[in-house]
Formats: sequence, C-alpha cells, structure tokens
Amino acid sequence: MREGEQSRTAEYMALFRALETRRPPGRRLFADPLAAAFLSSPLAQVAGAARLPGLRGVLPWVIDRRFPGPRPSAVARTKVLDDAVAAADGIEQLVILGAGYDSRPYRLSGCAHVRVFEVDHPDTQAVKRRVLARVLGQLPAHVHFVAVDFDHDDLAEALDRAGFRTGRPTFVLWEGVASYLTPEAVDATVRWAHDATGTPSELAFTYVHRGLIDGTVQFPHADAWVRSVADAGEPFVFGFEPAELPAYLDDRGWSWLEDISTTEALIRYGLDPRAVPAFYRIARARH
Repeated sequence: MREGEQSRTAEYMALFRALETRRPPGRRLFADPLAAAFLSSPLAQVAGAARLPGLRGVLPWVIDRRFPGPRPSAVARTKVLDDAVAAADGIEQLVILGAGYDSRPYRLSGCAHVRVFEVDHPDTQAVKRRVLARVLGQLPAHVHFVAVDFDHDDLAEALDRAGFRTGRPTFVLWEGVASYLTPEAVDATVRWAHDATGTPSELAFTYVHRGLIDGTVQFPHADAWVRSVADAGEPFVFGFEPAELPAYLDDRGWSWLEDISTTEALIRYGLDPRAVPAFYRIARARH
C-alpha cells in the first residue's frame, strides 16, 4: 500500500463481504454486518445498491465479469477461515496479522471470550478504529490494536508492549498479507508465530502460488486480478510452492493441517468455481 493511505485491497475485501451479506440468509456463506461501514464512496454506493432485490445478484455478476476471481475467492477464504477460528478449542488469544477490515472479533461469538490482537499498518488501522468507535460506540476492551509495518517493525516487541502473553495457546490468523512481503519477513513471522505461542496453537494463512509470481504456471483468468492489485499499489511479490509448504512449516515447528485453493473451497461450499483462478490458497498448521 502507498504510505499515508488505507489499504485498497482491504476495502475491496470489505465490499465483497458486504455483498455476500446482502444475499438471502439461506444462500449466503456468512454475514458481516460491519463490512459496509468501512467503505468509502463509490464502493459504499455499490454496497448500498445491493440492498435492492433487483441489483442484489446483478452487482456481483458485473464485478465478476470485469475482474474474474477476486470476489468469489474472497468469499471462500472468509468462510474457510471463519470456520477454522470458530472450531479452535482451548485458545486464549487470537492474533490477526494484517487485520485490515477483518470484523471477526466483533461478529464471531467465540472471539468475545479471548484476548484479541489486531496487528496492521498504522494508516489502515487508524481508519478502522475510527469506524469501529463510531459504529460500536466504543472500542471493545478485549481487542488490542497493534500498529506494525511488517517489513520494518519488530512484531514481537510491538505485541509484547500491547500485552501479548508468550507461551499461551493462540490462534494466529494471517489473511491476505504474505503475498505482499519479502521472503525474509514471511520467514520471520512464521518463526515468531511458533516460538511465541504455546500448545495447542494454530496458524492459518493465505498465500499465492509461486508459479504465478515466477511465471512457471499459467492460471486462466488471472491477468485482470493481478493487474488490479498492482494498480492499487499492492502487487503480489511472494508465493509458496504448495508441494514444498509442509516441509517449510515443519522446519519452523509447525505441523501441516490443510492447504486448499479458494477454487477448491468454492466447490466445498457448493458454489461455481468457473472463471476463478486457482492460484490463491489457504493453509493451516498447528503445534
């Protein structure tokens, strides 16, 4: 993201969650009542128009025609990670790295009973705090906001200052961040997540297939998506090779649990995966 600006990809993610929330209760994968509050015009107008029955289905179709993949992929990854957080047992802390406009601490009931640490770039976090204070009336006491630039700041020091308890069972959620970082920053974060947490703990994160980054794998319908994040000032720069990920995690103390593309996740939930490139993935590990 550009210095001094909120993340554009975070805002588009909020739009996609808002559009999913507008779907009929029996057909949507989740409901995020806060998502629309984070939108600036004209995205707020799009979310508002989706309240109209005649446009509710048309607007996602128009978005998908112009930019195949990002919206349904975002919906799929949100649902997978919602389920993972909801199913975690014995967790005392939830750390959301690159929280963006993630609203899980406020919409998933289990999150109200754990210490939550929202870690993000100062510019995006400042916008989020203002919106939450306005919508909720006050910032919840169990949520701690930690301003960090992942490429430059010391994550462990920032969390320690915020009251993070080392060695306790923790769920580390890292959605939509790794693909924008250096390999060194990714490595340091994965190692920190293991060394700072107790057993049982879980790490769940999204990533981009390395073949998209280095051009060794062709993903149909990917070009418009890749151009859109680059135009937003947040190009994909880092990826994993899925076949190498279990060993990568094992070397850093994690046991691999799951690794699926968002295309596969759409199939899991009975949705149409056509025109959704399979380069975006969701992985989970534990120790």
